[in-house]
Amino acid sequence: MNKNSIIETEIKGLKASKIFTSDSTETLLITLEKDKLFPTHTSPRSTFLVVLKGKIDFHIENKSITLTEHQTYTFEKNIEHYVTAHEDAKFLIIR
Repeated sequence: MNKNSIIETEIKGLKASKIFTSDSTETLLITLEKDKLFPTHTSPRSTFLVVLKGKIDFHIENKSITLTEHQTYTFEKNIEHYVTAHEDAKFLIIR
């Protein structure tokens, strides 16, 4: 499986589900339990992240950005990043 290809994946407190796809866009719903890790990966497209619930740290380019409910963050494609959860969290990845 290509590390940038998600249909539905569930691993130890992390669940990623593709909820929408078209020729130019896909939307993923990520559920991450408290103190769990969404491991280091890259995105094949520029991405818009929207936190729906909870509190996460988004780690990218030697920075850690804390995001809470209704906060957003955008980042460019092919940059390694990972996410940790301070509490149970849900967020959208639109790319």
